[in-house]
Amino acid sequence: MTYEHLTSWTTLIILGAFHGINPAMGWLFAVAQGLQEHRRSAVLRALGPLALGHALAIFTAILVAMIAGFTIPVHYLRWLVAAVLVGMGVRCLFRHSHLRWAGMRVGIGQLTLWSFLVASVHGAGVMVLPVFLRMSTAHASGGLTDNVSGMPAAAISATMLHAAAYLLVTAGTALLVFEKLGLGLLRKAWINLDLIWAAALAGTGVATLVM
Repeated sequence: MTYEHLTSWTTLIILGAFHGINPAMGWLFAVAQGLQEHRRSAVLRALGPLALGHALAIFTAILVAMIAGFTIPVHYLRWLVAAVLVGMGVRCLFRHSHLRWAGMRVGIGQLTLWSFLVASVHGAGVMVLPVFLRMSTAHASGGLTDNVSGMPAAAISATMLHAAAYLLVTAGTALLVFEKLGLGLLRKAWINLDLIWAAALAGTGVATLVM
């Protein structure tokens, strides 16, 4: 494994942890389910659908990039992804995208769909694309491919690794808040997560251009 690939895999894990610790990405929903039913099993039951929906959003973004890679070289696709990320970051500064669900009592399919839509609307999938493009560029330097269309195995591996990191952090955070800290923590330790997320999107876009 080359240094570039090792860096890419590590970045995917870090991004998964970053997405997992964001309450808007699912753990807050899992805690709410647990508080509503007054049992830990409700929290645990929500984790699978949340992780699956998040993974589907990540894989969908990568799949779109791979399809585009049949006609668009990686270096041009990188500029497009950077522009989308910066645009989404700027939008988040002025307009906060929070999905409103009909209620907290949802089935596995509905929760999976909710997680997929949240990750997609907030740009989680697009945030992973620069890492995948970097992997493709490193692969291309070895003379194997010159676009992202020829890396289906890497796409699946990247999605699974990212989703695993997301699931671990989401589960740990949800259980910690449910069993020890309580939702009062959100009022006492208020952080402007929308601002942080907007900065992360825009920052990732800028970093994409210099990677």
